[in-house]
This record gives sequence, C-alpha cells and structure tokens, in this order.
Amino acid sequence: MAFLIERALRRQVRWYRRKFSVLICVSCTYKDFFIFRSLILTAVLLAAGAVLKFFAGSVINIGGMKPNFTIAMYCLAILLIRPSLPRAAVIGVLAGAVCQFFPGTPYINFLSEILGAVVMALLIRIPMQRNISSVVSTFLATLVSGGVYTVSLFAFTGAAVETLAAYVPIVLCTALINCVIVGVLYVPARAALRA
Repeated sequence: MAFLIERALRRQVRWYRRKFSVLICVSCTYKDFFIFRSLILTAVLLAAGAVLKFFAGSVINIGGMKPNFTIAMYCLAILLIRPSLPRAAVIGVLAGAVCQFFPGTPYINFLSEILGAVVMALLIRIPMQRNISSVVSTFLATLVSGGVYTVSLFAFTGAAVETLAAYVPIVLCTALINCVIVGVLYVPARAALRA
C-alpha cells in the first residue's frame, strides 16, 4: 500500500513540475515580449521626436518659444511603459544621444535628459489620475530638464549669470507646450497599445 501511495505521489510531483515549467516558460516569454515591445516603442518615439524637432521645430515658433519634441516623446514613452529608475535613466541617455545630432552645446543634454527622465519616472509613481499625471509629470520633468540644461550651460560655458533670467520664460513655455503635446497624445497612444 505504501508503495502505491509513493508511486502516485511521484507521478503527481512530475505532473506539477511539468506544468510549473510550462508556466515559467510562458511568463519568461511574456516578460521578454514586454521588454522587446518597450524597447521598440521607446526607439520609435525618440525617432519621431528627433524628426519632429528637426522639421516641425523650425516651423512651430510661438513668440520665440519652440516645443522640445525629444523631451515630450521620452516623457510619453515613460508614461506608457512605466520603467524602473535605471531603465528611465537609459531612456534619458538615449534621448541625450539623439540631441547630439542637433546644433547646440554638446554633451550637456546627457545630464539634463537623464535627470528629466528619472524625475518623470519618479513622478508617475505618485498616485494621481492618469490623465492629470501625464500633464503634470511632463511639465515638471521638462522644467527639470530645461533647468539643468540652462544651469549647466552657464556653468560650463562661462556665460554671464545676469542673462540666466532670460532663459526662465523659455523653459516655462517649453514645459507648457510639451505637457499639451503629451496630454493630447497619451490617451490615444495608451488605447493603441491596449488594442
């Protein structure tokens, strides 16, 4: 009798092992798919931001203020994929690398975009309604990115500190334009990802 019970238990354990290993494989496959999809989405949005910055950035000019499509697109990517802080920093590095293709002060964008992306990733963790969170988080992340860029510009290039005040309205207006762009794009992009 004990032999039959032991044999039945072994058979049951083998069955659970097989089922459990299938579940692990399915979950690994789903996780790999999610990471791959997140990478593709981030790359597409950053590329779209670069193209928009290059072509539409010169056309859209509101009183000398232009949207920064690169910041808007990485904010949208972070909103959609909700990465961890290290992954958000990697998105910031990629955004900084994209910015190197445009005229401006080289290498400062790396610092500003990394901090902007990390701040965005931190802000979306605050419990808030998602539509409001997208606008507020983008506004604050753009302020951080623009503020760090401006301070770094003056610190590394030796520009006069008195002209720092002239950059404040530029950063504020860019943040306002970016939060409108992300606010408009977030709901349809989220719906498209869920479909």
